[in-house]
Amino acid sequence: MSSISLHNKQFAPYLPAAEITTAVQELGARLNADYADKQPLFVAVLNGSFMFAADLMKEMHVPCEIAFIRVASYEGTSTTGEVKEILGLREEIEGRHIVILEDIVDTGHTMRALLQTLRAKQPASLEVATLFIKPECLQHELDIRYIGLSIPNEFIVGYGLDYDGLGRNFPDVYKAF
Repeated sequence: MSSISLHNKQFAPYLPAAEITTAVQELGARLNADYADKQPLFVAVLNGSFMFAADLMKEMHVPCEIAFIRVASYEGTSTTGEVKEILGLREEIEGRHIVILEDIVDTGHTMRALLQTLRAKQPASLEVATLFIKPECLQHELDIRYIGLSIPNEFIVGYGLDYDGLGRNFPDVYKAF
C-alpha cells in the first residue's frame, strides 16, 4: 500500500484489505447466528456500502434477500447535515426482519433519518450493520448492534468510500493527511 492522490487531497494507507475481510467475516458469522430462522432483508445504502454489501452477502448462509436504497448527506469531506433520499425502497418491509447495511456511521444524521423512515413501515425488527463507526463523531444516540471496525475521526476512502466520487475502487482503506 502506498499513498494515493484524489482530486486535491493526499491519502495515506490506513487499513489493509485483509483486516477489512476479517471484520466482514466476523459480522457475517454473527448475522448468520442471529438470523438463522428469520430470512432477513438486507437494505444496502448506496453508493458507499456496495463493496461491503457484496462481500457480506458472500458470508451469509441463511436464506436472505437484499435491496438497495440511496441517500446522500455528504459534500466533499464533510456532512451537510441534511439527508436527501434519492432512490427509495420498493420492497414491502412490514413484518419483515430488516438489516440496514451501511459503509460508515459518523455523525449519525443519515442513519437516524433512515431508521425513523423504516420504523414507520413497521418491520418485525430493524437493525444496523456498519463496516465502520466513528464514535467520537456521533451526534445522535444510535443502537447499532453490528459494527465491523470502530475508527477515530479520520476522513477515509477506499472499499466503497469516496472523496467526491473517486477512491471507491480501492480494496484497502486510506486516510486523508
